[in-house]
Order: sequence, then structure tokens, then C-alpha cells
Amino acid sequence: MNGFTYNHDKPLRVLMFPWLGYGHISPFLELAKKLSQRNFVIYLCSTPVILNSIEKKLSPEFSPSIHLLELHLQTLPNLPPSHHTTNGLPPHLMNTLKEAFDLASPDFALILKTLKPDLLIYDFLQPWAPKSAAELKIPAVEFISSSSTMTAYMLHEFNKPGIKFPFSSICYRDYEKARIEKQEASISVENLEEDKRRVRECFYLSCDIVLIKSFKEIEGKYSDYITNLTGKKVVPLGPLVQEPTLEDSESELITWLNQKEKKSTIFVSFGSEYFLSKEDLVEIAYGLENSKVNFIWPIRFQKGENLELEEALPKGFFNRVGNRGKVFNGWAPQAKILEHPSIGGFVSHCGWSSVMESMKYGVPIIAMPMHIDQPINSRIVEDVGIAVEVVRDSDGKLRREEVADIINQVVLDKDGEFVRQKAKDMKEKLCIKGDEEIEQVAKELEKLCAKF
Repeated sequence: MNGFTYNHDKPLRVLMFPWLGYGHISPFLELAKKLSQRNFVIYLCSTPVILNSIEKKLSPEFSPSIHLLELHLQTLPNLPPSHHTTNGLPPHLMNTLKEAFDLASPDFALILKTLKPDLLIYDFLQPWAPKSAAELKIPAVEFISSSSTMTAYMLHEFNKPGIKFPFSSICYRDYEKARIEKQEASISVENLEEDKRRVRECFYLSCDIVLIKSFKEIEGKYSDYITNLTGKKVVPLGPLVQEPTLEDSESELITWLNQKEKKSTIFVSFGSEYFLSKEDLVEIAYGLENSKVNFIWPIRFQKGENLELEEALPKGFFNRVGNRGKVFNGWAPQAKILEHPSIGGFVSHCGWSSVMESMKYGVPIIAMPMHIDQPINSRIVEDVGIAVEVVRDSDGKLRREEVADIINQVVLDKDGEFVRQKAKDMKEKLCIKGDEEIEQVAKELEKLCAKF
């Protein structure tokens, strides 16, 4: 059986099934694009509201090799079809979304049975997906869109509870632990244990390998530790960063950026699924105002929260910052902004996709991790030398003076030169590497399908 090789003339048909978060959909879509150029046909399965947003990002060249398959979730109380995504979802509805997702498992099993793909690539929250594939003798592989470091940290907690993680710089600060404990206290023990069970099960159900959005130069030792703990081979996928589109270039923001001096401006973003507390928002606003740089700051509110920016921000903020700042409610073309020569820093929550984008475009990070894996990601980028974190006070509060100081240090001051140079070096390294990881991934997937 092991001596069998896959017929390269016949494309491999892959069903991809991400979780419903934008930070998951985006890397799955980028992987789909890369594989579709290497004799794979991809079927990407998700909810209509998510697929509608994906369709706009798929140029006609991909239409023969990437197909979108709708999975309809039940309409549960307070969860209409427009809420079948974590993008903008009020946090109290997250469990309802997970419930609706689970209830769709028979429909997903039917899609698998009808399509009969050569391979399933699935995400971290749906163990029923690889189980359905196993019943049909279809190999299934997990794609983890968070970092190898966070995955290693989590698996260590599962497998060696009470024993210290062997990489001392990777840890949660006391105020981050306190915040996690507070959040966990608001979730029932059953729900918490159920989520951990799902994550653990999804990992161990993956056939032989796991795919992780990473590369060995920054996370090799953590990937090796995962293999030591679990016996699973980690196959890194590289950064999988979305390329900016032509429409992004025509944005009014880009016109505004074109008028700014080189490296004089920062981009401020906390992702599509995190909403700043009133307290944090005010301290960040004053920090930006008191810094010496220009800034772009798209602010997001939860669906159904109709706040005016003038109400949310300090009184007189817009008058005081004038043309130094572009602050607005909504979305911004992040990749297009980060690649712009006027951008000299990125105030980021350190979501893993954002970290990868900043590395690709050589932009140093002003790290403000908020929750989940972000503090761990912040420790990695500081370790690598491409970021400086805005550390909160002992009560876990942001301070405007610290926000302004770190922004100025990273973008302007002499003692930030090291971070700026490291970010530039990282961009060059990634440029030279190109898609070398994807070539290896294609071989690993072909080998796995041949084995089955």
C-alpha cells in the first residue's frame, strides 16, 4: 500500500471546511488558491453569508478550480442567517452559533457522501466532520490557523497539566490569567470542558499530519514540540497572506496615505471579532492623539450596536487630531494599507493572520493583545524582534502615556531602529522563500491520499 503513488494527471478533489470566523475563512481561502494552482480542485463549504463575502475575493481565474458549497444552518432564536458568521457577532450569541453549526452535521455528512472528495481539510471545532469522513474512508486533515506556539502551549496544558511549559518566554502575564479566569467563570463548566474536548478530538482525529499556518524559521522548535507530544507531523503552510486587490488601490484611504511621508503613519486594527471596551477605546484614542504620528483606525462595533463615533471617542478628539488621523466605523483594506510605503507601524491585537501580514510587508508591530491566543502571539513576535508590546498596568488597564510612548519608540525613536530593521529583514526572508512550504504541502497531501 505504501509503495502506491498518486496519479498526477488526475486532480485531487479536496473539500475544505473552516469554522465560521473570518480569521479561519481567510487562511482556508488562501490555501485553496495555492493548491488550486497545483492540480487540486477545491470545494469550500460554509454558510451563505460567508460565501457571499468570499465570492468577491475570487478572481475569475479560480472559477474552474475553486467551487463554493453552501451549508445552511438552522435559524435559532436571535440567530438569523446574517449572523451565521462570527464577524460582528455579539459575544453572547457565540454558543448559539456553535449549537447551530453542530445541528448542521447531518447536512455536512450528506455533502461528503454526495461529493466523495479525495480528502477533507477541516478546522478545530467540528470533530463530527472527520468522523463522517472516516465512515466513508476519506482521509481527513486538520488545518490549524493559529500559531504552532499557541497549539504547542495548548497541547502541553492538555497532556502535562500542572507542569511548566518548557519555553519560559511563552506565558500569560498575571493580568491576562486573571482576565481568562474571569471569562471562564462566566461560562458553565460543561461548556468549557466541551470546547476543550472538541479541540483535543479534532487534533487527534487528523490523519498522520496537521497543517499549521506557520514557517520553521520562527516556530520550528514549537512545531517539533507538538510532534514530540503527540506523534503528529506538523506541516507548515507559510504565511498564507491575502494579496491586495485592484479595487483596494482605489480606496480613499490609499489616496490619503499617498500624501503622507514615508513611514510616518500607523495602521490600528483589532480584528473582525474583538470589540474594544469603552475604557480601552478611550485610552487608545488619547495615546494616538498624544503620539507624533499619523494614523488610520477603523473602529468596529457589534452588530446591532448603533453608536456614533463622536459618542464613543473623547470629546473634541476629531478637531484635535485634524488631518493626522483617519478614524471611521467599518472595514479597511488591511493588506493594501500595510504594504503602503507611508506605513511605519501596526498597532495590532496580534491575531495570527495580522501577525503574518505584518511580517510579509515588513511592518513593525505595536502589540496590544486582547484575548485567547493573542498574548502568546505577542510573546512570539517580541521574541523574534519585530514587535514591542504596550504592557498594561497591574490591574490590566491600558495607559495612554504607555500607548503613545511605544508608538513613538517603534516608529520614530532611535531605540526602535532594531525592531524596524528586524521587520525589514523578515520581509526580505519571506520574499526569498516564496511558496516553498506549499510545494511540500502538496506532496504531503498527495502522499496521504495515495496511502488511502
